[in-house]
Amino acid sequence: MGINFIELAGPLKALPPVDFCCAYGSSLLSNNTDKSSMVDYIIGVADPEKWHAENFERNKIHYSRWMSILGPKMITCVADKIGVGVHFNPFVEWRDKIIKYGVVRMQDLALDILTWDRFYLSGRLQKPVHVLVDNWDIRKVNLVNLKAATCAALLLLPPVFTEEDLYVKICSLSYMGDLRMQFAEDKDKVKKIVQGSFRTFQVMYKPLLKEYAAEGLLEFGYYPHSTFQQDCGLSATTSLFSSLPSAVHRTMFWGKHRPVMTGEIPSEFFINSREQASSCVLKALRRIVLVSSARQAVSGLLATGGVNAARYLMRKMSKAWKSRTA
Repeated sequence: MGINFIELAGPLKALPPVDFCCAYGSSLLSNNTDKSSMVDYIIGVADPEKWHAENFERNKIHYSRWMSILGPKMITCVADKIGVGVHFNPFVEWRDKIIKYGVVRMQDLALDILTWDRFYLSGRLQKPVHVLVDNWDIRKVNLVNLKAATCAALLLLPPVFTEEDLYVKICSLSYMGDLRMQFAEDKDKVKKIVQGSFRTFQVMYKPLLKEYAAEGLLEFGYYPHSTFQQDCGLSATTSLFSSLPSAVHRTMFWGKHRPVMTGEIPSEFFINSREQASSCVLKALRRIVLVSSARQAVSGLLATGGVNAARYLMRKMSKAWKSRTA
């Protein structure tokens, strides 16, 4: 049974106008029989403070009591200064469903997609989502993000791998170093996302894989067809390495050099081997994700209040416990 986009976009009717919106969540995966799970929305707006002020007039009940007292300005300040630019309202009742929506400034969303500066929403958009509103043509901008994710995944994969291996690695990038994965997430989360959205992953990434094959960086196996062999030579490695976003390079060379644009690598730093490149990428991603996940955890606690935060954490830990004892 397919996704009912009219029903999925229903909650937007109750909210102020948005410039971007996408929906995702385990209940939307084809391999999930439990459709009662909370549906998540990412909402992009030009001015979060102004948007929250209007939403206060319409849906003040969506906010925690704590944030209802502090108001739109403080909500935006907490998201920007403590978190990673996103304010989430969880456990919002919509008809017979429970939803969660996060509000982000469009400029911050685009910046994260292009640079991985926070590698938070950019990581989410490397995975299948259902785009409901796209006034800024974020889907086109996101192609840069998908290409960068493919480069990072290839650097972390062995010479021969399957198509599923690739998508699992891409899907896992934004969870590397995430504090929640240690105790509050389903240990099989990544595999379930890939298996439940495999066809969509193919639609997203197959064109890029064909590009790399045309450049000689990748070979499609003849049998089984879903097996790939990649060039792990120094030239191919350097090409992939230089295509990574600026925040990854900046994190690698912290204290030595701060490149601004993708592909700008300090002249004093040379890639000597595939292993060295893989190690650098892995460490950089873990550091970025660790910082972002910690900041968002603190921001989320302040934004949602103790009761809602505890409720959300218990749901996550329950899923994690079931996955580890199954």
